[in-house]
Amino acid sequence: MGRVTERRKVIRIRDGAVSTRPDTLVAEEPLEIRLNGKPLAITMRTPGDDFALAAGFLVSEGVLAEQGDLQNIVYCAGATGGGTSRASAAERGGGSNTYNVVDVKTAPGVRVPDITLERNVYTTSSCGLCGKASLDAVRTTARWPIADAPPVRVTPELLADLPDRLRASQRVFDRTGGLHAAALFTEDGELMDVREDVGRHNAVDKLVGRALQNGGLPLSRSVLLVSGRASFELAQKAVMAGIPVLAAVSAPSSLAVDLAAETGLTLVGFLRGSSMNVYAGEDRVALRAAVTQG
Repeated sequence: MGRVTERRKVIRIRDGAVSTRPDTLVAEEPLEIRLNGKPLAITMRTPGDDFALAAGFLVSEGVLAEQGDLQNIVYCAGATGGGTSRASAAERGGGSNTYNVVDVKTAPGVRVPDITLERNVYTTSSCGLCGKASLDAVRTTARWPIADAPPVRVTPELLADLPDRLRASQRVFDRTGGLHAAALFTEDGELMDVREDVGRHNAVDKLVGRALQNGGLPLSRSVLLVSGRASFELAQKAVMAGIPVLAAVSAPSSLAVDLAAETGLTLVGFLRGSSMNVYAGEDRVALRAAVTQG
């Protein structure tokens, strides 16, 4: 596994004074995800939790839905440190990945959706999958309809506290200033897990993948918080993992709002201090005051 950070020499200019100094940067490397031995996707990510990232990605693709769907995940030829099954190195982010390639093997009988088999895709650290599936594809492959999930209610006060709690858990961000983060909270505001990555969609995949490895899907009583905007890809990943509430510190996209409205996902954006916008699923937000029409 590569290093999460790297050091580079920079020229620093402050108030006209010029100096040289080392700077800590977040590492960005490609990861190829193979499915049952066949290349499926390449993503630019921060090394670490590679097995969880691959598992979470395949949850969003509708391939994996529970721990039993996954036979194992291994590093491909050239890896050191012994890539092993989900029960050991997979839970630790295991092994040393020389060639940045992982192979996910599904359990016998697991059906791979045709749309997954037909695509060989490249993703970046910023935009998620290019040419992503339509709203219809998400609706037809989701295993746990959010509208049928147990009732979850959160207060605006609870939501307002979450960004500070996420920020306090971003260890690598403190050293680099260059990472996105995603965190899972219980409906009572307890932090369940947090992951960092150069790509916000990768951070979410790492969260969801670890939940799958630990038998924790669906995440039907949780709140997902992301440090940035809420894109269609992030809304899709929440829906596919059965997460009822997605909150973001920045804006959502129009397609994310459409997906949230169609699936019943509660979508909160511009979560900053005590201010926030609820774009869909407002029934899960315990509003004390009446809503006025603007």
